[in-house]
Amino acid sequence: MPQLHAQPYDLDANGFYFESTEDYANKAKMNRKAFGEVVEEYEIQFIDGEDIDLALAKAWGVNQASIGGYFKACDEWEDYQKKIFIIAVGEAGHSFDPEDVHPEEFDVYLYHVDSMKELAEQMVDEGLFGDIESNT
Repeated sequence: MPQLHAQPYDLDANGFYFESTEDYANKAKMNRKAFGEVVEEYEIQFIDGEDIDLALAKAWGVNQASIGGYFKACDEWEDYQKKIFIIAVGEAGHSFDPEDVHPEEFDVYLYHVDSMKELAEQMVDEGLFGDIESNT
């Protein structure tokens, strides 16, 4: 599970590390400013974890309101689903509901080939370009 850090925007408060939504909620509830007031706003920073979870966090735009969905995706999604999300949202700019998102809802297909030539040949073989006339 990735480790995140909640950095308060208020300079009179200290941040904390967390690795789950529950951990965040408990620590945020107990966190106080220098004069005892509750800390309300945090910047969420990715600290440690797998590279794919870092890329997922960047594409997700992790913040206080979206960490629950992010942790759920990290825990439940396979790597190929994370890649689909990263491409669809992080690269292509699709929008999503952080509490109810499924990578399969994005129209992204991943092809595992060694070259663009191999990809083109595969697409022709699968008929993705329709009928191609011969040059005879």
